[in-house]
Amino acid sequence: MIEPDMALAARLFEQLHALSFDGTGITRDTYGAGEQRAHALMADTAQRLGLEIRRDAALNLYLTLPGRHRDKPVVMTGSHLDSVPRGGNYDGAAGVVAGLAVLAGWIRDGAQPDRDVTVMGVRAEESAWFPVSYIGSTSAFGLLSPQALSSRRADTGRTLSEHIGELGGQPEAMARGEAALRPEAIDCFVELHIEQGPVLEGEGHALGVVTGICGSHRYRQAQVKGRYAHSGATPRTHRQDAVVALAALIERLQREWRDLEAAGHELTLTFGQVNTDARQADFSKVPGQVSFCVDMRSRSVDTLRLLDSLLLKTAGELEASHGVRFEWGPVSGSQPAVMDEALQQALRDAALASGVQPRLLPSGAGHDAATFSNRGIPTAMLFVRNANGSHNPDEAMDMDDFASGVRSLGRVLALRAGLAGPHNRSPI
Repeated sequence: MIEPDMALAARLFEQLHALSFDGTGITRDTYGAGEQRAHALMADTAQRLGLEIRRDAALNLYLTLPGRHRDKPVVMTGSHLDSVPRGGNYDGAAGVVAGLAVLAGWIRDGAQPDRDVTVMGVRAEESAWFPVSYIGSTSAFGLLSPQALSSRRADTGRTLSEHIGELGGQPEAMARGEAALRPEAIDCFVELHIEQGPVLEGEGHALGVVTGICGSHRYRQAQVKGRYAHSGATPRTHRQDAVVALAALIERLQREWRDLEAAGHELTLTFGQVNTDARQADFSKVPGQVSFCVDMRSRSVDTLRLLDSLLLKTAGELEASHGVRFEWGPVSGSQPAVMDEALQQALRDAALASGVQPRLLPSGAGHDAATFSNRGIPTAMLFVRNANGSHNPDEAMDMDDFASGVRSLGRVLALRAGLAGPHNRSPI
């Protein structure tokens, strides 16, 4: 097989770290300076490799090695380049680095694919910044809701439209639903990504082949409202304690989660933020208000609906028993996605050919691959094990594991793209 350029990959990770380190972890803010620097680095690298460079209205980046038959549907790979605040260096970026390492190896050896191969640097995958899922990939297909452009970034308070326009994008075109990608013009999309949980590390597998991607149902701005009262002068029977009501909701939903799992459902439930109002709450007050968020995930839409109904039913019962009121605010979320079986098998075969026994597993986290799959495009994901999970500064992907993943990705891209070597050598 044609070896990917792993020296290039190592340099890119080092440069990304230098451009993104915030003193604690990695911050590549969505439609901000951090993400912009990462995109510039990948574009500069592509230019030196001689790849074609294109950007769309949402500033997604397309780095293309032309094929012999440019009218054929393109083979695509890639991932996102933004990060959560104080995250790790590999989440998302590993997929773009992997694609460039594969193409650099082909270029070095003078091999040309039968059809175009494109590495996509996707914008705005991390919804920590804007309360919208898959901004970059949905925009690429002209699917972003015009209302999403009015959503505000968590730290700046400025709109998505303002951030995109400031960087040279075209929010007006996005609002009109102008598409840069057409499903019928894409042969497949294969995304390499670090695993963001403990499964591969715990079981001793270097690589995982993803079977499906969970969808989500989220309440980002929920509140429970009771009544503030004196902590010493108010008996238990006269309290409308928002903290106690929320604690009861969380405890009961944990029990519902266990029961659903016992019944065969696959899901996760997270109350990721819980805050009293610092301006009103006090050690000598019964808390009258708590803000919180809820994140429900599953590969089954029916499971998400069931869990949501249990959440709302339980909250209604607690309103009656605790004298409080739950307010849920806007709902956001994403659709589950199923990975293509033929591509799953191709990734398994490629991993085995690289000397690695992969594990099949679902992805609890969301990925841009879901957008491609839900457009009817054959889609697959390859996970590389990563110690310490993700969305934290302690991501610890081993470069040998990554090299195995990149080789496996390269084999599948070569197979789908009909790669031809300079002396009729087998590319895989």
